[in-house]
This record gives sequence, structure tokens and C-alpha cells, in this order.
Amino acid sequence: MMNMSKTVVFFGSGPVAAKSLAFLASHFEIETVITKSVPAHHKAVAPVEELASRLSLPILFANTKRELDIVVAEHSFTSGLGVIIDYGVIVSQSVIDTFELGIVNSHFSLLPEWRGADPITFSILSGQPKTGVSLMVIDEGLDTGTLLTQKNLAIEPNDTTPTLTDKLINLSNDLLLEYLPQYQAGKLKPHSQPHPDHATFSRKLTKADSILDFTKPAHVLECEVRAFSGWPKSRMVFGSHQIIVTKAHVEGDTKKTPLSIVCGDGAFLVIDELIAPSGKTMTADAFLRGYAAG
Repeated sequence: MMNMSKTVVFFGSGPVAAKSLAFLASHFEIETVITKSVPAHHKAVAPVEELASRLSLPILFANTKRELDIVVAEHSFTSGLGVIIDYGVIVSQSVIDTFELGIVNSHFSLLPEWRGADPITFSILSGQPKTGVSLMVIDEGLDTGTLLTQKNLAIEPNDTTPTLTDKLINLSNDLLLEYLPQYQAGKLKPHSQPHPDHATFSRKLTKADSILDFTKPAHVLECEVRAFSGWPKSRMVFGSHQIIVTKAHVEGDTKKTPLSIVCGDGAFLVIDELIAPSGKTMTADAFLRGYAAG
């Protein structure tokens, strides 16, 4: 029999969702997993679906807001709480109201900072020294719900979106484990986000974001290299070769190597590591030894 005080319905679809579900399933009763379906022509199984199947958890599929409305309306849940992480589907008020305690989202920023689709990338792009995790009871707005808790996390100078994501998942797991039971037990009351008029917004990235524009300041491009390391990456042409820059740093006013590029502010972006046309990751020195810059 389920322990109803620790039972949740989980909504999620992406890789962050899969890691979060693996943690939650070891500490909570997962009544049902609601995720996106993979197109029939795709051979791979989505991480959330694969994990839920392996754990023998019931699975429902909804790829759009309308599909989610229908799926939830057609099923009866005993859980009083939903948890949504990395789902990518808009949730209507009718779905939220299905659960007595609503739906809690673990959002990877210090709300109202970086509402929207890609808060981790934009926290690195902005050059800010810290970010964090916000546990929020969602409403129909764009990350405008009430907060259960927030906790800060320092952004290290060498953090990339993948490394920072892993750190934030760990922090999120800690907060979910500590605060979800308190909320389910009625010991924690949601409160409004501070200074909503100061909200900032992230957006979905495109392939166009991957092109390094050396009219920008060098420190901005260094942040782009770290922020875009997962996707869409940072691309440039050197001689006749298209390369992907994976590590770089800023030098004030000295050209260190042929792969030191002067930027819009007069400083240099020094390329330290890259993916060569062969697809191999190598140091800039190894690239310069092995490839002609013709």
C-alpha cells in the first residue's frame, strides 16, 4: 500500500527529468509518470520512459497542453501532489487543480531571475557569480508561481552548462527531499516571489547562437563558450577549417598564439581547446601543429 503522504505524480521528459526521477523514486512513492512520447520512427527510447519502465512505474504520455488536459481528465490520481521537472509542456490550471496541493516545479534559477526555457545557460551567459534552485508551486504563468524555498549555488569560473546542470540537479534533489515532505504535511506555506518587477527571462537557443561574433567583448565570448558547450556549441572558421571551440580564456592585450583573436573590446579570446574538423577534441597547440591554416 502506498504511503500517501509521500506519493507524487511525476511530470518530465528531458535528461534532467530522468536524473531527478531516479532520485525521487528512491525516496518517494511515484504513483504515475507522465512524459512525452518518442515518434514511432525513432528507435531510441526516451530516458524518462526507459527509467520508468525499468522501475515498473505506470506511464502516461502527453506531448502537448491539450493532450495533457485529456490524459489527466481521463485518469484518477490518489496523490495530492504533482512534481514537474524538465517536461517542456505547458500545464493548464485544470491539470494543476487536479492535485490538492498543486504541482511543484524545481526551477534551476533564483526566481524571478531567469524565468523561461533555459535558465542555466543564461546564468552563465550573464557572467553572474551565483545561481540556485527554486521550488515553486506552479500557476499558469511563465514561472510566476509561489515559492516553497530557494537555495544559492556559486558559479565557478570554469563551470559549463553541463557541469553546472549536474550541480543544480544535486541541489534540487536535496531540496526536494527536505521540503516536499514538509509541504505535503502542511508544515510549509508557499510565499510570493520577491521583486517580480525585476524578473529576467531566458529563451530557447538556436543554431545561430553557436557562431562566435568577434565584434563582441572577449569576456562575453568566453561566457558563450562555457554556456554553449552542451548545445549549440561555439563555432568559428580558422583559415579554411571550421572548428568548435570548447575552452577559451581572455587575455588583456597580448596575442599569445595564432588562435588568439582580438575582440570588439580590444581584448583577446585565446582558444585553449577545440574540436577539429576530424571530430577529435584537441588542444589549440595540437591543432596548430596538425592543420595548415590555409
